[in-house]
Amino acid sequence: MTRLRDLIEAAPELGRGPGAPDAAIRAAEARVGPLPSSYRWWLAEFGRGRTRGADLAVVVPTGITDGADDADEAFDVYEDVTARWRLSGDRLCFAVEPDCGDSYFFVLDRRGEAGDGEYPVVCRDGTDGEEYPVADSFAGFLTVREALSRGLGEGPNPAVARLWRSTPGVLLDNGVLMYGPHRIAERNEAFEVARYAPDWVLVGETDGGDGLFMRRHGRDRTSVHRLDPRAIDEDIAARGDLLTDDLLGWLRAGAPGLRP
Repeated sequence: MTRLRDLIEAAPELGRGPGAPDAAIRAAEARVGPLPSSYRWWLAEFGRGRTRGADLAVVVPTGITDGADDADEAFDVYEDVTARWRLSGDRLCFAVEPDCGDSYFFVLDRRGEAGDGEYPVVCRDGTDGEEYPVADSFAGFLTVREALSRGLGEGPNPAVARLWRSTPGVLLDNGVLMYGPHRIAERNEAFEVARYAPDWVLVGETDGGDGLFMRRHGRDRTSVHRLDPRAIDEDIAARGDLLTDDLLGWLRAGAPGLRP
């Protein structure tokens, strides 16, 4: 969860702390079933937060009931992930935008499809009630929302957007680092990529300091090229090493093919 912590620390509204007690999280799971791994971690570390105006569901200490007299306690009961209004069949609502905005749900009957203990996330449109997929995990949901908040769309190209649907970046054992939305703009600005190679984006780096570049425009937005970021120009494809045309598959395989 290191990459997720980095994302949250770069956007404090995503997590406010202190975290919820483990007993409270386990009590919630006893009522609604196992919670997604990254959401459970977020509850334990930060407890509450919001993303682009949508408050994230919390867990409340055992003993607070729907009849609580204290206004703050009553609000927490309403916001609790086990509140009756949140569970609808195989959907569990964990975030709602204000003023009849969109709602976001874990799809409970698809837990752990990737073997990671996560649930896919869908959005239910606040206007017409239609559903559409948003992310592959709670961590991916926060990543996509942060990307949108930073004016990055869902990602600089479809391949990176697909990665961000599940994780806010990747750090492999061989030192390959793929950036999340909280870091990608700063790294591209540092090397003036928009100035020297406006059709390209720096999406990551190797442990030796080389950059990993992909096109943000044009027909080929799937290939990953390796090049020293201090030597970039508009012809990165000719100057750099082609590593893969399947970013996600390459990362799953451990990013093979890197030469010293």
